[in-house]
Amino acid sequence: MADKKRYDVELAQAGFANGVSSQLAEKFKVHSMNSMHLTDQEKHTIIENAAKAFGEFLDALGCDWRDDPNSSDTPRRVAKAYVNDLWAGRFNPMPEITAFPADGYDGIVFEGNIPLTSMCSHHHQTIQGRVHIAYIPGPGGKVIGLSKLNRIVEHFGRRGAIQEQLTVAIHNAVHTVCEGNVGVAVMVEATHNCVSCRGTKHAGASMKTSKLSGSFMYEDSARAEFYEFVKGYACK
Repeated sequence: MADKKRYDVELAQAGFANGVSSQLAEKFKVHSMNSMHLTDQEKHTIIENAAKAFGEFLDALGCDWRDDPNSSDTPRRVAKAYVNDLWAGRFNPMPEITAFPADGYDGIVFEGNIPLTSMCSHHHQTIQGRVHIAYIPGPGGKVIGLSKLNRIVEHFGRRGAIQEQLTVAIHNAVHTVCEGNVGVAVMVEATHNCVSCRGTKHAGASMKTSKLSGSFMYEDSARAEFYEFVKGYACK
């Protein structure tokens, strides 16, 4: 029988660049996880405040955005993009996760090439890449709906974080929701716009990070099988 619920997988303090918004954290104090959310009006207030601040930011740069028909609504566009898209994971609780009994299955569950769009918390430039995730159910453990791995990546990716933090966050979330697992492995491969458009301006450079635990950390065969799965995707 399927079990659907929300999990508390928060790692960062409220307000941190890789954590939930302070507004959502206040909701969490007075509501259960199943009813924790920001209303449309609360999000609207955040957008309006952020738009005002971004307009002041453009003013400080000497940008006459008010008299440019292409830019006159830019502060609000940017604020809406952050709240509704780029940082949606900060302003919304983690989605419900559906779990099922593993029914004796004790092999690797792997999903690769999960699309990733995120934002570096250093320069607020985009991170584009893919994520590979594997876990091994233990005796009496559970497996989760396959699309839920995608939702975990989407939730934490839409926060703003350095890639190392994001890798750990995804790993720990999978470890929490895959109850009774004996190992979790996560690899993130991504390109960073902060490298290609500023500083060295080196387009095409990519970064790989990984986080392993349990059998993937201590058993050579499990670790080798995970990397073989990842290699198979790289060849496509």
